[in-house]
Amino acid sequence: MTTEMIRPEGVEAKPVVKFVGGKRQLLPEILRYVPRDFGAYHEPFVGGGAVFFALSSLGLLKEQSTLSDTNAKLVMMYQALRDDVEEVIGHLKKHENKESRYYAVRADNMLVGSKARRAADLLFLNRCGFNGLYRENKKGQFNVPFGDNPKATICDEEKLRAASRALAKASIVEADFERVRAHVYPNDLVYLDSPYAPLSKTSDFTGYQAAGFSVEDHRRLAAFARELIDARVSVILSASSAELTRELYEGLPIIDVLAKRSVNSKKDKRGVVKEVLVVSPWLVRQMDLPFEEVKP
Repeated sequence: MTTEMIRPEGVEAKPVVKFVGGKRQLLPEILRYVPRDFGAYHEPFVGGGAVFFALSSLGLLKEQSTLSDTNAKLVMMYQALRDDVEEVIGHLKKHENKESRYYAVRADNMLVGSKARRAADLLFLNRCGFNGLYRENKKGQFNVPFGDNPKATICDEEKLRAASRALAKASIVEADFERVRAHVYPNDLVYLDSPYAPLSKTSDFTGYQAAGFSVEDHRRLAAFARELIDARVSVILSASSAELTRELYEGLPIIDVLAKRSVNSKKDKRGVVKEVLVVSPWLVRQMDLPFEEVKP
């Protein structure tokens, strides 16, 4: 797969929110393994949706996509953006990049007002919070401090409209990843980008909401990915290079990639880090790479 393709006319759809572990910089590596032809697209951990928006902008989504997440506020934001982008823009324009305004909106925890207003609140907090983080405490309360970034763009109308056009062709639901299985068929493409398995016991930012993602969840995910591959579904999975990852996906193609990470509470853990992609075997073969040369 190459990114040198003719794009549809108009503004390119791109992510409208920033999440820790976002995949924008890894898109060239991920897109290499996108199949030449596939049916429906499914992204059960949508997050910032970088892969979905890239595939949409490249004109590769020919059927309705399914986007899902267990983060109810994120799902609500995407639904509102899809269904009434102009109302979301109207509410977003009312916000100001001021500390007092930020904490007043944060106190509502994206639970007050219409869906469009709550979506605008989420977008505002994401743009004006520290380093563009989305993070919840164990009570499910958004707790990112004010970012004090005078250059933050609160409302990019054309970008939001472009995202809305892409989302118009997607089903957006709040759901655990396993619930997607009932709607996935052979030749579909599934991209999995769960919270990463920690590299060590002290690793942080492995999740972005109160529920977290446990080792048992990672084992469920690995079994789910293998079930899909056995059913001839094209799977691309992003993961940390943790020992657990290599254990869970042993026998499948595991490709090392490098990613630059700028978000961590400890400065010495920021910078270029090794991550991996796990893919269906035929996605490696389509690139004329010998399967045995892919690091297991």
